[in-house]
Amino acid sequence: MMTEKQTRRGFLRTAAGAGAVASSLLILPRNVLGGAADKAASGKINLAGIGLGGRGYGLLKQLAGGHNVVALCEVDDRQAAAAQKEWPGAKRHRDFRRMFDTQQDIDAVVIATPDHQHFAMAMRALKAGKHVYCEKPLTHTVQEARALAAAARESKVATQMGNQGNAGEGVRIIQEWLEDGAIGAVREVQAWTNKPECPQGINRPADRPPVPAGLDWDLWLGPAPERPYHPAYLPFVWRAWWAFGSCALGDMACHVLNTPWRALQLGLPVSVEAYQNRCTDETGPLSSIIYFEFPARGANPPVRLTWHDGGMMPPRPLEMPDDDYRLGDNEGCLFLGETGKIMCSCYGDNPRLLPIEKMKQYGLGRKRIARSPGHGEEWFAAIKGGPPAGSHFAHAALLTEVVQLGNVAIRTSARVLAERKQNGYPVKILWDARNGKITNLPEANQFLQTEYRPGWV
Repeated sequence: MMTEKQTRRGFLRTAAGAGAVASSLLILPRNVLGGAADKAASGKINLAGIGLGGRGYGLLKQLAGGHNVVALCEVDDRQAAAAQKEWPGAKRHRDFRRMFDTQQDIDAVVIATPDHQHFAMAMRALKAGKHVYCEKPLTHTVQEARALAAAARESKVATQMGNQGNAGEGVRIIQEWLEDGAIGAVREVQAWTNKPECPQGINRPADRPPVPAGLDWDLWLGPAPERPYHPAYLPFVWRAWWAFGSCALGDMACHVLNTPWRALQLGLPVSVEAYQNRCTDETGPLSSIIYFEFPARGANPPVRLTWHDGGMMPPRPLEMPDDDYRLGDNEGCLFLGETGKIMCSCYGDNPRLLPIEKMKQYGLGRKRIARSPGHGEEWFAAIKGGPPAGSHFAHAALLTEVVQLGNVAIRTSARVLAERKQNGYPVKILWDARNGKITNLPEANQFLQTEYRPGWV
């Protein structure tokens, strides 16, 4: 247990670089961040799983060790089968709203559904006083992220977003290297992923196959505008569609970008510029390059963070030996400092200093930043009255805002270039973080929020 003063001080160290706007969002009361010490403090926690497909089932199984799974919520009987077999005593639900209305023994909720459902489910859980673990990205839109952060401030529950690398050793090592000045001041970061995996750059299918037995299509749509069922939308491939997912950025950026965003304490960008290849009104692009410009933070200089996906890659560092780790392996980040570079993989894993001689001389350095007991363990500790989890919703909402602004820039670029009948040139949006709006292209603000079906607002 920590005092309010100690917890607040430790939290502010983590959030220090977010800037004046972000800081006003992050300074929260102790009981909001850590969660109240309730009946779960000395016993097992009663968990509910919402979304029980491949990731949902695996995540719930990973988190459930030593705790009770008392409720299972899934709109597709096929996706629920493995979880029902694993926890036969848990009550089965289709509609999460009815689950919250009728089952009172739930302490905490694990959400692993398509992105478009995250906000409604997490908000309902917060309003019901349930502790919440929600997969990344935290929300489907920028405005949802801000609203959920505000609701988390009002609640007395423990929250965590599922970007597991935030609890890893690598991000802490990198932060310690940067604080030690191992590569000097950083003004540029390159980040990349080999995604997307789902078909993108396509339009909505026209045929209308029947809804499979056991699937409640209306509940799967949830708040999304109504459309006919099609297997092009599920399972998993929903990620490619703007109505349901957040494309390659939503899939991987909360993992990949978390390392530089946290280590450099970047806060919110002032502009985002996107180059996209064949983005449509329905799906994300085949590939994209996005430039995020972050302002100076105290003595730290401005940073340009460049995101690459769909096979686009930054130049290979000259300091990297030919037989060393390949730059093109899946996902990673490259920090470009005044006196050297740092490279890491997706979650901040396998960090290394470049040139290689610097790594041999420097080693791993001194451990000064507290290590995590594990991503799930952080959340359970917070539920039992301990310090806030590392990716609590105030942290997660800001990171999600950065990620979703990248998607806003992609969609704005595609729309503007189509109207101008131009090809290839990036379009930049200027972000007024204090007022939550885009100032130079007012039409881009339509992408900050999505349309909800009646009854789901």
